[in-house]
Amino acid sequence: MRDGSGARDGSGMRGGSGVRDGSGSRGIPAARTPSASPSPPASPSPRPAIQRASVRGQILDALRAALVAGELAPGEVYSAPALGESFGVSATPVREAMQQLATEGAVEVVPNRGFRVVERGARELAELAEIRGLIEAPVMLRLARTLSADDWEDLRPLAEETARAAAVGCRATYAEADRAFHRAILDLAGNEQLVRIADELHRRAQWPLGGSPTARARLELMADAAQHLALLDALSAQDLSAVDALLREHFVSM
Repeated sequence: MRDGSGARDGSGMRGGSGVRDGSGSRGIPAARTPSASPSPPASPSPRPAIQRASVRGQILDALRAALVAGELAPGEVYSAPALGESFGVSATPVREAMQQLATEGAVEVVPNRGFRVVERGARELAELAEIRGLIEAPVMLRLARTLSADDWEDLRPLAEETARAAAVGCRATYAEADRAFHRAILDLAGNEQLVRIADELHRRAQWPLGGSPTARARLELMADAAQHLALLDALSAQDLSAVDALLREHFVSM
């Protein structure tokens, strides 16, 4: 539904009401009046402060999931106040989260209206896949020469999780499992900057071109997950030729 400014209100998005903005937190208890008793007053139990940054982070995660799932449609404009209402928070953390998405290239600012979801083309996806292949493939091939089969078997639960997520057909769930699997492999290289850059590229590669997930899209997710399992088998066997071939197929097919 669009609000008065012509922007979409995001009311069809899932799980919006589960984010709190902390405005209902209680104040610090008043100091107790000293009495004749020598016993000191009991100290109040420590309570974690609710930070606005944590709310912004929750909203950012929810918006990223909505982008991947296609709930925020490419080309549509969404206003921060309307999205904030759907999440049960003020417009401020939504606007801050949207500004972060703008720096990542997922949305663009539309003055006096809100944020438009960027319409992406197949060329952009192909370029991202090529860059990811140039970064990740050499690292995985190097690790294949040095790590044992047991090291790779430790990652099998993550690969199996991608298969389960693909079977469900939820793009947002699969996106999280997919990135977790690739991060776990790259973590083995011990290069934090590599992991951070590769993960950001991976996230951008997961934004759909547009439209709702289809049955064909679900089959593509399942094929992608199957490649994860096959890749682990090749890595465990130190079969460098198979690893190289699987990585070429994996990144090209994205």
